[in-house]
Amino acid sequence: MLDKQNQLEIWFLTGSQSLYGEEVLLQVAKQSQNVVNSMNESPSTSIRIVWKPVLTTAEDIKKTCMEASSNPNCIGVITWMHTFSPAKMWIAGLNALQVPLLHFHTQINSELPWESLDMDFMNLNQAAHGDREHGHIQARLNLPRKIIAGHESDPQVMSRIGNWIRAAVGWNEAQNLKLARFGDNMRYVAVTDGDKTSAQITLGVSIEAYGINELCAAVDRVAEDSITALVAEYEELYEVSSELVKGGARHSSLRYQAAIEIALEKFLIDGGFSAFTTNFEDLGNLKQLPGLAVQRLMAKGYGFGGEGDWKTSALLRIIKSMTQGLVGGSSFMEDYTYHFGPGEPKVLGAHMLEVCPTITDQRPKCEIHPLGIGGKDDPVRLVFNATPAHGCVVGLMDLGGRFRILSNDIEVVKPDKELKKLPVASAVWKPKPSLALSAESWIFAGGSHHTVLSTSLEIETLNDFANILNIEHLHISDTTVSQSFQDQIKWNGIYFKLSTTS
Repeated sequence: MLDKQNQLEIWFLTGSQSLYGEEVLLQVAKQSQNVVNSMNESPSTSIRIVWKPVLTTAEDIKKTCMEASSNPNCIGVITWMHTFSPAKMWIAGLNALQVPLLHFHTQINSELPWESLDMDFMNLNQAAHGDREHGHIQARLNLPRKIIAGHESDPQVMSRIGNWIRAAVGWNEAQNLKLARFGDNMRYVAVTDGDKTSAQITLGVSIEAYGINELCAAVDRVAEDSITALVAEYEELYEVSSELVKGGARHSSLRYQAAIEIALEKFLIDGGFSAFTTNFEDLGNLKQLPGLAVQRLMAKGYGFGGEGDWKTSALLRIIKSMTQGLVGGSSFMEDYTYHFGPGEPKVLGAHMLEVCPTITDQRPKCEIHPLGIGGKDDPVRLVFNATPAHGCVVGLMDLGGRFRILSNDIEVVKPDKELKKLPVASAVWKPKPSLALSAESWIFAGGSHHTVLSTSLEIETLNDFANILNIEHLHISDTTVSQSFQDQIKWNGIYFKLSTTS
């Protein structure tokens, strides 16, 4: 249900005009097809790029843009003006376009044929000024778009195109994302609350509420043989503690968590949901807070947010869709506590239970421990440490009139000492540029305490995603300066206020 990316397409639109004659247009078509073939061979291209016939009239341009917008498999278009395509022909089409737009400023040749260069070559290869004409009308229309200049043979150029394609995947995921909330958000908490209607208008995400006892009833209906088969899978994949294995004193607790997983996954599949939330304050007749079940569903690609945090749940699913197939992983996370020193300051991130095992290369331990909150039976969970890697933490906030994405570059590291008594999965990281400056900047920006930690997401992809949706993205990095960052927030506030009222 979650893996639909092999059906998705990016359309490649080549602009020209009939003035050049049939012979030149045939060359334009052949050469643009060669560009597309080369792009599809790049390892950076995660979605198939589909070549479309060369566009030379306003009518064909509008028709193609409308077809791209109405085709459920088309998640974006790449435009290239191989020769010179008068930009007034593109106005109606670009105004009708409802999918992400990348303007690829390129040409068929990487280098000039200096000694044989003649006017025939010059008349055919006019993108250097044809794309500037095209870019002018995009600016005049104030379109959200990405512009990349360079040749498809350059791996760096293709890496940037690949990042944008992944952002388009994230946009498409958001537009079609359904999220199930079991219970409301944690009482009195501000940042996990928000305007769900605005979220659907801005992001496309549909957030739907269900009583927790609907899930409880589904858990009670799970067949015993299904539970037995899943428990056998647990014992194969994880280091299951002796008290949880068959014959152990608490084996029934493991079986109950398996029943939760089976029932919850069926509920999500039947409802077409790709993300969900739970809340320890509203567990109804559930005997345990879902722990192991949630961790495994996140590993399968589902978004999750604890304490009813639907924004982080949606964000996690979107990031998982954008990073599918890449090295690393992404997880629901929370900045829990700090190590200020001695040595280099670090953050210890964790949650009550729900950390995704995609961020580790360890074989997780499957354990049961008390949970002094929620008033339920001790829950089963996976315990591990995150694998050292470059990464980022990302938050999504509702500011009351608009949304803000906030990210911080981090370096996931090994704990200074063994976490012998910590009964949950965790990650330790060094935030950029420093713990103090990153924390101060994050708090000044109103950042959430729940985040998505990802060791596979490229910041350019996240930035492209925000640009597609016209959402603010604030990035805390090695080069962040406190006062400049605060000034950026103030200037951004003016821009977004004016842009939403104009």
